[in-house]
Amino acid sequence: FLDPRLLRTPGVAISECVSMTNRMGELAHQNLLLSLRQLTDYSESREAEILANEDKLDIYEDRLGSYLVQISQHGVSMDDIRTVSRLLHAIGDFERIGDHALNLQESAQEIHDKGIRFSDSAGAELRVLMDALEDILNRAFSCFAADDAQAAFDVEPLEETMDRLIEEVRMRHIQRLQTGDCTIQTGFVLSDLLTNFERVSDHCSNIAVSVIESQADGLDPHAYISGLKMDQSFAAGLDRDLAKYRLPQA
Repeated sequence: FLDPRLLRTPGVAISECVSMTNRMGELAHQNLLLSLRQLTDYSESREAEILANEDKLDIYEDRLGSYLVQISQHGVSMDDIRTVSRLLHAIGDFERIGDHALNLQESAQEIHDKGIRFSDSAGAELRVLMDALEDILNRAFSCFAADDAQAAFDVEPLEETMDRLIEEVRMRHIQRLQTGDCTIQTGFVLSDLLTNFERVSDHCSNIAVSVIESQADGLDPHAYISGLKMDQSFAAGLDRDLAKYRLPQA
């Protein structure tokens, strides 16, 4: 998996870890997309693939994390330390995205086994959210694999868009409960889906910020996000993404 002898040459060891972390990211990305497909087209063979991938992700996190910690104990440069830190943060986010894929798989199984049906309006809203979630996943994992800070700037406006969409869907669901258009049972499942969508979006933001952070010494992630939302380019990106992902008329 990762040869201990490479620790004698930390630069080579880190290069191997970058490659392995990208492979882990690809697997986490794929597993989340598989779990989203389960929500609309449930398959037991796909379920088995998701569970197997989750086991692999746990192994990646354990072994990569341990190896990166060992590298950091071998007198590496400040640049190498920054890379190790970025990779450690990334594998944590990748593993958590894998956990959310498993949560979505469990929700999909419940929907399938219990024959749960969302109202037409709730179903249409979920499709918009799932499209936006696929988009932010693609943006986050693409900028990480390419180590492209410029592309990483495009993630945060979509994360804000996701937050606004999810909040609106929650409000609409309450209204549907009050009018009897939605049931308590579907409400529990919908709430679980929205929570997982929101958390995955947050992890995508973390991944993008880690890419930017690696190319900006001393960047404070919280200050960066606060400052970014005052920027004109962020406003333009937000307008673009809000226009692209519109919920159907209530």
